[in-house]
Amino acid sequence: MGRILAIDYGRKRVGVAVTDPLQIIASKLGTVRAHDIFDFLMEYFNKETVECVVVGYPRTLNNEASESIRYVNPFLKQFRKKFPDMQLELVDERFTSSIAHQTMRDAGLKKKDRQNKELVDAVSATIILQTYMEQKRNLKF
Repeated sequence: MGRILAIDYGRKRVGVAVTDPLQIIASKLGTVRAHDIFDFLMEYFNKETVECVVVGYPRTLNNEASESIRYVNPFLKQFRKKFPDMQLELVDERFTSSIAHQTMRDAGLKKKDRQNKELVDAVSATIILQTYMEQKRNLKF
């Protein structure tokens, strides 16, 4: 069984999270500059067994593609071209940033720390990953 890697793709930064090899725990890896993401992924895939990559897909409350989709779709196209054999899943990321902020507040982080966009992106990727894992578990029952 390989890890599941989650991506919260942004124009400047990409939040990255990953499961343990048994796919039980989701943990943030951090952030990568958007223009370095494919180098990062290539290196990560070479050292770790990854079964699936989950990407947050931005939608509006009306379930339509949001404005930031214009950055995500080219990334997805390039990902499929570079890693054609990798399983790729999309997860609705509508509320991940607000959930990330709330999670950081609940964890007692100071306001200055909660304003750290890199931390927010990494936590958002973790939430995307947790959402995917929960959906996957619910399908089994």
